Formats: sequence, C-alpha cells, structure tokens
Amino acid sequence: MPKIIYNHADGTHDVVDAPAGTSVMRAAVTGGVAGIVGECGGQAMCATCHVYVRPERLAGLPAVSEDEDEMLDCAAAGRDSERSRLGCQLFAGEAFDEIEVDVPESQS
Repeated sequence: MPKIIYNHADGTHDVVDAPAGTSVMRAAVTGGVAGIVGECGGQAMCATCHVYVRPERLAGLPAVSEDEDEMLDCAAAGRDSERSRLGCQLFAGEAFDEIEVDVPESQS
C-alpha cells in the first residue's frame, strides 16, 4: 500500500498508508492529518491542500496542470516554484508508491 509522510513545521510528522488512487489531500483528511483542509473536496479550486513535495520525491510526478498552476498562485503560504503542489492532484499508486511532503503552517 502506498505511504504518504506529512511533515509539520513543529517537527512532528504523520504517516498514512493510502489505498491506490487516493490523493494526498484525501488521505490527509480521512487520516486526521492537521493542516490539510481540502475545502473544495479535491476539485483543484481552493488551494487548501497545498503541500511542498520533498525534492528527492519530485521525480516521476505528473506535470502541474494549468488549473493547478493557477490555484497555486492563490495558496496562503508562499509558493515554491519547484516543490509546491496541490495535494488533491497527486494520487497514490499512480504518481508514487511513497511520497514525503511538508505541510505549510497555514492554508488560509
């Protein structure tokens, strides 16, 4: 089962085993991970699932879509041109078997 590691600014982390096809956002919400909101339910319309993908985990991820790119410009936390992604657009088992992300301090 794919594994998602969520690192928090306070140094703590959560690890969630996610069924294939589950997004980073959905796994966080159902797994009780703090800091990931997902207000739009995964439609890439709110940027409240913004995460920073660890550099060593970027290879093999799908390209940022035009809609995702537009929403990342609206993220509450500063956008990192290399690492910022919407968690709702990254799917376990499709883009990765294990991924590690940093959760911004704020999504609003």
